[in-house]
Amino acid sequence: MRTTAAASFASLFLLVTACSGESSETVQSAPPVTSKPAVTTLKVEQVTAGLEHGWDVGFLPDGKILVTQRPGKLALVDGGTKRDVAADFSDVLVRGEGGLMGMVISKDFATSREFITCQTHKEGDNAVDIRLVTWRLSDDGASATKVKDLLTGLPVNPSGRHSGCRPTFGADGALLVGTGDTARPQHPQDRTSLGGKVLRVDAKTGNPLPDNPFISSANPNEQRVFTYGHRNVQGVTVRPGTGQVFTAEHGPTIDDEVNMERAGANYGWDPSKGGTETSYDEGVPMTDKQRFPDAVSPLWTTGEITEAICGAEFLTGSQWGTLEGSLAVTALKGQKLLLFRLDETGKVTEVTLPPEFDDKFGRLRAVRSGPDGALYITTSEGKDDKLLRVTPGA
Repeated sequence: MRTTAAASFASLFLLVTACSGESSETVQSAPPVTSKPAVTTLKVEQVTAGLEHGWDVGFLPDGKILVTQRPGKLALVDGGTKRDVAADFSDVLVRGEGGLMGMVISKDFATSREFITCQTHKEGDNAVDIRLVTWRLSDDGASATKVKDLLTGLPVNPSGRHSGCRPTFGADGALLVGTGDTARPQHPQDRTSLGGKVLRVDAKTGNPLPDNPFISSANPNEQRVFTYGHRNVQGVTVRPGTGQVFTAEHGPTIDDEVNMERAGANYGWDPSKGGTETSYDEGVPMTDKQRFPDAVSPLWTTGEITEAICGAEFLTGSQWGTLEGSLAVTALKGQKLLLFRLDETGKVTEVTLPPEFDDKFGRLRAVRSGPDGALYITTSEGKDDKLLRVTPGA
């Protein structure tokens, strides 16, 4: 059932208070004096339409935009014009939540023309794995050819359930990848599985980085693990100027989470109940502090409602005024954008729901900050989906 902006805001406001440990009087206090202009409205423009489950957005040096689409399609957007990019996605398993998903543009794209996708892989009709694939875009942008499989062996569910999968570059150039647990009870707490994790790998080789928290393990999968105990991470972003990594994660029917990632930490999702349950028991807490006392508590949770939060990105640039530095998170079920104010430690101090988005554009998937400082958001209705550009209002 869709939630109204007012009802959602009331619930979210209470959750900010609960998660921050502050009283409502503290949260509602007047904002500090600032020289930044107050931004109270947003301007939402349609860049293009005709997409199908737009999953991620990447910005090219020449100003064009690549958009991955879950059914195994790639689009190149130039101004308001969209054209299909020819590429062989015949081995992509398009089923349920799986397909052609996250994407990053390689740091050296200007010379290599390379970009990286995350996609479910099949052989014949059989689901094999989820993998990172490196591609090269032709000079004219009309086609893309596969360079190599960058990382294989991420678990997959034949139904496509909980496939993740969001890659993002860290402040140090490491490739961070949020993955889903593929609805398999053992994956989140098993550090030798790549499911239900945030991975940290070399963007050119797919190898673990030498300062990863479990690099001393004999298992190459565990060496790639940055954090574990996740259910389905679909948003990964880095706070500018800090290196802090934030994620947005789907809960079961409650408790979607925003987390700040700490190297080597457990985030407490364990539907196997310590290995005693072979079914996927979603009645366990998203962050099970009783079973895992050291599990990292979420910065924020939806509590007894679900929004199916998805992409995550920070607002950057002085044009955002008082909103600069806010964390923007898209929602699928709630069909809205959420803006989080954070203190220096990453604690959530306020959540607002811009009315420009509430139930107006349908399910929202990707959110990425463009080189112009605007937010670019995709809708995910499955038919005539849009790429939207969001800037401060007048």
